[in-house]
Amino acid sequence: MKEVIHPSRALEGTVILPGDKSISHRYAMLASLAEGVTRISNYSSGADCHSTLGCLRTLGVPVTVQGREVTIEGKGLRSYTPAAAGLDAGNSGSTIRMLAGILAAQDFTTRIAGDESLSKRPMERIMRPLTEMGATFSARDGKYPPVEIHGAGTGLRAIDYTMPVASAQVKSCVLLAGLHVDADTTVREPAKTRDHTEVALRELGVDVRAGRGTVTIRGGRNFAAKDLAVPGDLSSAAFFLAAGAMAPESNLLIAGVGLNPTRATLIDFLVGAGASVKVVDMGMKHGEPVGTLLVRGSKIKGGVIEGQQAAALIDEIPVLAVLGAVSENGLLVRDAAELRIKETDRIETLAENLRRMGAVIEVAPDGFRIPGKQTFHAAETDSFGDHRIAMAFAVAALSADGPCTIQNSEAASVSFPEFWDTLRQISR
Repeated sequence: MKEVIHPSRALEGTVILPGDKSISHRYAMLASLAEGVTRISNYSSGADCHSTLGCLRTLGVPVTVQGREVTIEGKGLRSYTPAAAGLDAGNSGSTIRMLAGILAAQDFTTRIAGDESLSKRPMERIMRPLTEMGATFSARDGKYPPVEIHGAGTGLRAIDYTMPVASAQVKSCVLLAGLHVDADTTVREPAKTRDHTEVALRELGVDVRAGRGTVTIRGGRNFAAKDLAVPGDLSSAAFFLAAGAMAPESNLLIAGVGLNPTRATLIDFLVGAGASVKVVDMGMKHGEPVGTLLVRGSKIKGGVIEGQQAAALIDEIPVLAVLGAVSENGLLVRDAAELRIKETDRIETLAENLRRMGAVIEVAPDGFRIPGKQTFHAAETDSFGDHRIAMAFAVAALSADGPCTIQNSEAASVSFPEFWDTLRQISR
């Protein structure tokens, strides 16, 4: 499929986002382990989160989907049944990495695979701590999906694990495994990562303690189901925040966005770069802050993304690269080698598409430098099957000097199936 995007001087109206991907995955997994029926409203419409639901069904968990409401009937810890045909995680790294923690606690073996892209993404980061906890693994070339997880059952043991690289998925994987052990499991992180798992566990009454750089869980006890509502996805909002800032006459509201402090780096970076972004309404929902954002056309200065900030913004860097190209001073990204093992090598796919649009980029092993004050020219770009690349270059197309075509645009459905319709509705 392809989409043709026309230039726009203004984005106006109100955007309603799909449910937060990160939170949707976690709520579904925890609901499957709770005792009782959980109703999750505003569950993500993205394909990744529905891959998680498909895996849960295959493991014997009753799951019903009606629009954006998902109903899951949990039967407590270690209530899964063996999946004879194996599990399909699709394109979802979150599914395979986090669900592995729960599967490590089962008393059976599970094979989990995914699509061609997922099959190129290494799994050592979760295999290492789960092996310490007592599970064993078989994987292609020792690290790639398909992965067979030989669960340790009641022999699973608690660990005190220091992550070599900050990763919310790895942290969550270990905590979900530790949920099954009647002892303290501790994860130490070199940099603060998103804490949606800890927030959700506390909301469900699980004993979770967080200190400076550490999270400890005491598991081994069943917990009751509770109805949950997912806030709008801030990573999806990033595309509209950038597009609204770039279009000079924009006046755009983005409603019901999750504003968890561990995700607030995006807002901080945009405001620091000169974007006019304001929180105009704020509340709390299931321990997660939720608000409405107002973005207006702005003069963007550009900036530098490095160190802990690079880890915190790893999903938003593609669209920030687009914003950097039209900024005053450009964008420098360092310490972001993780970009190379996403759905695509995002450093290379960014570079390819920027060059197609006539922009200059200097690529490094762990990042890139993009000069400012550039102009995007009408061109044909390609998502290369990566949802964030597809949406980032839709944003670039809005400020191009003519219509742009985005090939393989269906990739956006991984996280935001409604993206193209939403973009058309607000473009002026």
